[in-house]
Amino acid sequence: MPHQHFTRGLHNLRPVAGSVVTIGSFDGVHRGHQAILRQVTGKAKELGLPSTVIVFEPQPHEYFSGDKAPARLMRMREKALALFAAGIDHVVCLQFNASLRQLSAAEFIKHVLVDGLGVKYLVIGDDFRFGCDRSGDYQALQSAGEQYGFEVTDTHTFEIDSERVSSTRVRAELEQADFAKAAELLGKPYVISGRVGFGQQLGRTLGVPTANVQLRRYRSPLNGVFAVNACVGDQCWQGVANVGVRPTVGGATKPILEVHLFDYAGDLYGSNMVVEFVHKLRDEQKFDSIDLLKAQIYRDMDDAREYFSARV
Repeated sequence: MPHQHFTRGLHNLRPVAGSVVTIGSFDGVHRGHQAILRQVTGKAKELGLPSTVIVFEPQPHEYFSGDKAPARLMRMREKALALFAAGIDHVVCLQFNASLRQLSAAEFIKHVLVDGLGVKYLVIGDDFRFGCDRSGDYQALQSAGEQYGFEVTDTHTFEIDSERVSSTRVRAELEQADFAKAAELLGKPYVISGRVGFGQQLGRTLGVPTANVQLRRYRSPLNGVFAVNACVGDQCWQGVANVGVRPTVGGATKPILEVHLFDYAGDLYGSNMVVEFVHKLRDEQKFDSIDLLKAQIYRDMDDAREYFSARV
């Protein structure tokens, strides 16, 4: 859709005549988020205005707690694509840094919402807090709305099994490797996507070539060895994947996703791979030798093949 666009940074905002806006982390773009996005796109259609989502990079809690922050469900690129797929016209990504953090609530409303986006209608959770003084809340937004002429409405809560759907809840299901439940909360299977890059070529020497998918994040919501479906474009394969820090071969500081595709020979470097996790085989573990690791990898492959054939 030609009218969908992505703006990175406050300085790149071009004033618009009006928009319907929401603000949040939108990590995972799960069914709770999807309910909010329907509110936004519905109102935007009704008013004949573009729909806009403001997100932050890093997410504010990541800025404050660094690598202690919870693992992300998706990278910024995946998030933007999911927001566009939900019908959002404009994704604005503001860098959460010292200068943004120092904006007072009143300045944020004036510079970002009013001058930058010409907000006419704002959909926001009533527990939302912003501004360096944390004084930006639902009430502050409502009174600013009266001053500048925009309407503020609360987000709808979305529940499954009488419990609110949240990114934290999705993360908990992934940690338990309950992929069916995670998919129910997300409204789609859980996937990680990324570009296939150069690894240590260790898989080759073990006779098990792997595609290294670059995660570009400090932590992963998953850890261990999994049976997966992996797709590049419209071609898909079954396979086995390891997510973790590879303790046997020196260990990495950031998690790595390595995927071995069954019955595939070829070169995938540089292509974008989408990996869907379907079943956990085991936790990541450290082996005393490469031979023991190799024997376990072959067992993992057998277990994954067995899992897939049982499903058929």
